[in-house]
Amino acid sequence: MNSKISFQTVNRHQLVDEIVHQLQKKISNEEIQPGDKIPTEPELMEQFGVGRSTIREAVRVLVSAGLLEKKQGFGTFLKANPVIQEPLEQRLRRAEILEVYEVRRMLELEIARLASERRDEEDLKLMRQHLDVRLQALKQGKMTDYLNADVQFHLAVATASKNTVVIDLYRTFSTVLREALDKLVKTSEVHHPHVEMHEGLYEAIKNRDAAAAIHWTTENLETTVAELRQSLAQEDK
Repeated sequence: MNSKISFQTVNRHQLVDEIVHQLQKKISNEEIQPGDKIPTEPELMEQFGVGRSTIREAVRVLVSAGLLEKKQGFGTFLKANPVIQEPLEQRLRRAEILEVYEVRRMLELEIARLASERRDEEDLKLMRQHLDVRLQALKQGKMTDYLNADVQFHLAVATASKNTVVIDLYRTFSTVLREALDKLVKTSEVHHPHVEMHEGLYEAIKNRDAAAAIHWTTENLETTVAELRQSLAQEDK
């Protein structure tokens, strides 16, 4: 089985994260089946082009996550019933940012619909407050305040959904999203603040217009993903 699994040599930057990501992808794609033994340390060292300590640290991450288990004298195996046990925030940090945004899109489309149906005046007040701070910070070039207000606005929209599970999920997502936005705005020629889209979303929720809320959410996220792709492409050059 080991000889059938191949990996790409990784760069020295963030080696452990990249190895964990490749292993996780093989597991998610079912190239490694529950109960299968993963390649040995020497095999992984050769394929990834890294040292033993790096491989051991990557495997330790997935063991701690509840996906792999070590059997003394036999090797490391994918658990028969693998269930991720690590905190969601930690899992998100290991994911590709575009994957995170795909999940964000799924969440926010439903959040927008629910918020437009369930919002109350206090929700609108908070949204308006965060949008005003966001715009003012943007005009003053205070990017940290701008990003914080942006995340708080979207959290306020999630809160307006009145679904506590969704609110908790989005709050967890927000930490990783905040970091992604921070990275994105540093590429000034790529990032756009999408003021019109955020105002459109606010007005749609205010008017209880679910279709419009979904429209503006889609517009915002699709353009942001396009910006992310451009930013990532520039990094690869």
